[in-house]
Amino acid sequence: MDINQLRCFVAVGKELHFGRAAQKLEMMPASLSRFIRLLEDDVGVRLLNRSTRNVSLTAEGAIFFDEAGKLIDQFDALAQRFKVGLKDERRTLRIGAIDSAARGLVPALLNLFVPLHPHSDIHIIEDKTINLIPKLKSGWLDMIFIREPQSIDAAIAVRFITRESCVLAVPLHHRLSGCARVTVNDFQHEAMIIPDRRTRPHSHDLTINLFKLAGFTPHIAQFAEEKQTILSLVSAGLGLAVVPASYRTMNSDSVSYIALDLPEQLKGLPLSIAWQQGNQDNFLLEMLGLLHEHQGELTEKL
Repeated sequence: MDINQLRCFVAVGKELHFGRAAQKLEMMPASLSRFIRLLEDDVGVRLLNRSTRNVSLTAEGAIFFDEAGKLIDQFDALAQRFKVGLKDERRTLRIGAIDSAARGLVPALLNLFVPLHPHSDIHIIEDKTINLIPKLKSGWLDMIFIREPQSIDAAIAVRFITRESCVLAVPLHHRLSGCARVTVNDFQHEAMIIPDRRTRPHSHDLTINLFKLAGFTPHIAQFAEEKQTILSLVSAGLGLAVVPASYRTMNSDSVSYIALDLPEQLKGLPLSIAWQQGNQDNFLLEMLGLLHEHQGELTEKL
């Protein structure tokens, strides 16, 4: 079933005459009749009673006629809105972000964007990189803030933003909780809570490589997927964890966060913004412009 079949049916339903309906639609009666037969085949019911002299609506056809007319009106109104442009409409910006960006960079960026567009609707979806990329490719999201994977679809444009600093999360009464800064040497023998590499490869590799570069092998007490789960395990005293610095306010009544010195080879967790190649949406372009113009102030606390 398509909109043209509905138009043909409604025209015949109004005229109750194939010839006059075909003339109004500027098409051949035989073509019009074929469209109606295809429509009846699609819906599985007979919509018109036909004879050599008369055309009438069946009981099902009368109900279908009313609903089809409404659908055509809605379709035409929608098409007209896009033909004249949506400048005066309330716009929606759909943003996807990994957990740390949703807590840190994105709110700060929206503080710059929203005053310029006070009537815009902002929808934010927090998820992992592996789940956000398909949503961007399908068009459900306009932009995503991710940890760029090793390979990415050529249809996606990516811009590196910064490397997020990391802190060591320890139980509140741990022997290290009073330290201002630590290195891996200070906790080389401690049990560690580490993210699952399948879903958080950058965070997983950072912890593993932090130990490896220092010549140590981490004692892994537990693998966990969600940051909140990792922090809950730390709070319970089951191990320590390396997490993005933006998490310093989470579980603060039971977890201490200590500045962590990383070797030059690691630097931190990469954060990038991605969007569909060729997307010229004004909201997207403005967001990219704000990010470029204010990048220093937006990233200084990450």
